[in-house]
Amino acid sequence: MLLVYALIIIVPMLTVIFSTLKTTSEMYANPIGLPETLNIENYIQIFNETSMGTYFKNSVIVTIVSVFFTLFFASLIAYAITRMSPWKGGIVFGLFTIGMMVPAQVNMIPLYSLIYSLDLTNTLSGLMIVNISVTLPVAVFILTGFMKTIPKELFEACTIDGANNWQVYRRIAIPLSLPSLSATAIFLFVMHWNDLLYPLLFITKDEYKTLPLALLEFQGQYMTNYPMLFTGVMIASAPMIIAYIFLQRYFIAGMTAGSVKG
Repeated sequence: MLLVYALIIIVPMLTVIFSTLKTTSEMYANPIGLPETLNIENYIQIFNETSMGTYFKNSVIVTIVSVFFTLFFASLIAYAITRMSPWKGGIVFGLFTIGMMVPAQVNMIPLYSLIYSLDLTNTLSGLMIVNISVTLPVAVFILTGFMKTIPKELFEACTIDGANNWQVYRRIAIPLSLPSLSATAIFLFVMHWNDLLYPLLFITKDEYKTLPLALLEFQGQYMTNYPMLFTGVMIASAPMIIAYIFLQRYFIAGMTAGSVKG
C-alpha cells in the first residue's frame, strides 16, 4: 500500500520535473516521457521574460513577516490563556476556535470592504495583515494545546523569584515551546506561501503579485503554456521542499509534543 501511495505521488512529480525540461511541442508529443535533452531554457526564459524575481521576493517578504508576527501574537495569546482561570481561558480559547470554523469564502466581501476602506489594497502590508488575522486562530489552537502541558509549578516558581509575566513568557514558556513553535512555523509557512485566494482578492498590480498569483499568467483562454507553468510551479515549490527536508525532525517533534503526559 505504501508503494502504491509513493507511486501516486512520485509519478506526477516526475512528470512535472520532466516537463520543465521540454519545449511545448515536445511536451504535447510525449507528455509523460523523458526529455530528449536537458533543456534549461524554460528556467532562463521565465526569469528573463517575466518578473519572476519580483514575485519571488514578494512571496518571501509576505511569508516571513506573516509567519513571524502570527507566531508572536499566537504565543502571547496561548500563554495568556494558560495563565488565566479555567473558565476565562476557556472563553478566550473558544472565541479563537470559532474563528477556525468560519470558511474564508464567507469573509471575502466584508474583508475586501474593510481592506479597501483602509486603502490597503495593492499593498504587501495589507496582504500580511490579512494573512496574520486569518491564520492566528489555527496557531493559537496548536500552541495552547502544547503550553497547557507545561507544569504550572514552573511558572509559579519563576513568579516567586520575582519575574513578571513578560519574563516568565520569554524565559520559560518560549524555550519550552520551541518544538511546537517550529512545527507551527512550518505549517504557517506552507499556508502563506501557497495562498492564492487573498492575493487574487487584494492584488491587481504586477509589482505586488506573489508567486501563486503570478502562475496564473501562464494560463490563457485557449491555450496554456504548460512547460512554463510547470517551471513556475517548481520554482514556487523549491523553498517548501528545502525547508521541510531540513526541518522535518522539528516538524515531527512539534506535532507529537504534548500528546503524552506523565
